[in-house]
Amino acid sequence: MAADPRDTSGPNSVVDVRDVHYLAGKHAIFSGLNLSVQRGSITAVMGPSGTGKTTLLRLITGQVQPASGTVEVFGQDVATLDHKGVFALRKRVGMLFQNGALLTDLDVFENVAFPVREHTKLPEPLLQTLVVSKLQAVGLRGAAHLMPQQLSGGMARRVALARAIVMDPEVLIYDEPFVGLDPISMGVVCRLIRQLNDALGITSIVVSHDVQEVGSIADQSYIIAGGKVIASGSSEQLQHSTEPAVRQFLQGEADGPVPFHYPAGDYHQQLLQLVRKS
Repeated sequence: MAADPRDTSGPNSVVDVRDVHYLAGKHAIFSGLNLSVQRGSITAVMGPSGTGKTTLLRLITGQVQPASGTVEVFGQDVATLDHKGVFALRKRVGMLFQNGALLTDLDVFENVAFPVREHTKLPEPLLQTLVVSKLQAVGLRGAAHLMPQQLSGGMARRVALARAIVMDPEVLIYDEPFVGLDPISMGVVCRLIRQLNDALGITSIVVSHDVQEVGSIADQSYIIAGGKVIASGSSEQLQHSTEPAVRQFLQGEADGPVPFHYPAGDYHQQLLQLVRKS
């Protein structure tokens, strides 16, 4: 049997998703999803709303399990791990949540220090050195004393990024990192993702709707629709795709393979029925 040209799995893969099927009730979210994340790379996962991008992150981190197929992370089938194994896997993965998810009762320093205090017994001077170095990496060492309410949206996202890297994860997952940011803040976060990935030697997975921003830093991109990967490759390769659903997504067209109208009966017939009832 000929090899699937979309299959980029191999010894350098950190995440391998193979023929994954996943249902939410009776609704199929994935129907044979295949993708791979290479060590040291930035991999973008894009697609219209409701196509399962966040569900994919939940599968990777062991929060849910596929109906069939396999999700391997660090060479382990996540579905076969017990509670202790899943916890150990998650300790190797950092997460930047949508909107930062900072703890509002803690200042910037303590937000970044929180995972370290929870999972280690580092002496206080060493902990302080670690936190200060991560804040310096995101350009916010001078904001250590501020409370989350005093931060702009871009600053809050950068604090959350410092917290995500404070435990030196092997994989860093970004869930919609650009939502709500102005162009300047978006550019700063975008540059930080690339710089931190290269400087720390980590592997990054970026889920985003922002095609231009994520395309400028991603080594490999996947577009998901209809439960499967409909296109993959570099940003340049995706731009040359002739697939209608890919063109619609990249160009932001209101109607196409992803329809503007939710399925419904005949509009005029419904109006007539309403008139008769009135």
